[in-house]
Amino acid sequence: MREEMFLRMIPPESNFRGFYYFFLSPENAKIRNGGKIMKKLWESVAANVSSVLEFLAVIVFLFAIAYILDRMAARKRNDREAMFSTRKVAMIGMFSAISMVLMMFEIPLPFAPSFYKLDFSELPILIGTFAFGPMAGVMMEFVKILLKLLVKGISTAFVGELANFAVGCSFILPASAIYAFKKSKKSALIACVAGTLVMTVFGTLFNAVYLLPAFAKLYGMPLDTILAMGEKVNPLVKEGSILSFVAACVAPLNLLKGACVSIVTLFVYKPLSPIIKAGRK
Repeated sequence: MREEMFLRMIPPESNFRGFYYFFLSPENAKIRNGGKIMKKLWESVAANVSSVLEFLAVIVFLFAIAYILDRMAARKRNDREAMFSTRKVAMIGMFSAISMVLMMFEIPLPFAPSFYKLDFSELPILIGTFAFGPMAGVMMEFVKILLKLLVKGISTAFVGELANFAVGCSFILPASAIYAFKKSKKSALIACVAGTLVMTVFGTLFNAVYLLPAFAKLYGMPLDTILAMGEKVNPLVKEGSILSFVAACVAPLNLLKGACVSIVTLFVYKPLSPIIKAGRK
């Protein structure tokens, strides 16, 4: 009611009406909030150029590997389907959105510090990757991160996003490569085991060599302070030892995540496969 009275006071030809409708009216609140999110995102990109460049380099490298594996597998199966058909793009978007939602539900673990949590965001991506191949898998990982940035913004100067993308791809790429060349129950099992082991080894080394030192630098704290958090919750972590930290906290986390995602995928993929591939030429 007060809004209508306010508008009656403004002449119809006044430019202020346009200003009001966009910047002040409740109807456009969502649009304005979306603009603020995008502005903050671009500000974060500008403030963390080096991290963004590292992220882009990793993205290009992993996409290149996925493309090579995808083409090799397609040639072996004599599959001439387009790499990104309309239906495939739609399914990639759907699985990425589901993955992003699952990423919001995090489970704390008793053997790791509070900043390490278990989530099942790789589950829909592994299912989609089995259906559509390595390139689709890396694309889903990438879109998942983009959606997360748009919804939650940036809190780790792209360091956390890089880690999530790289470690996720270390699970998806080996599993999808093995399954893409020979699609059977046995190869699916081997693919899941291989993906879990590669993710565990890569994730552990990646944390020790890059991620933990990067977080220490980002938050301006000594690395020993982060390691001490592991000592408090896990007796296997030795004082000042980054190797014991990642072996006792990070490796079990990745092993548990890979095993859980793999088990569920092996049970649900075959029943879901005809639905996922419906209409596929």
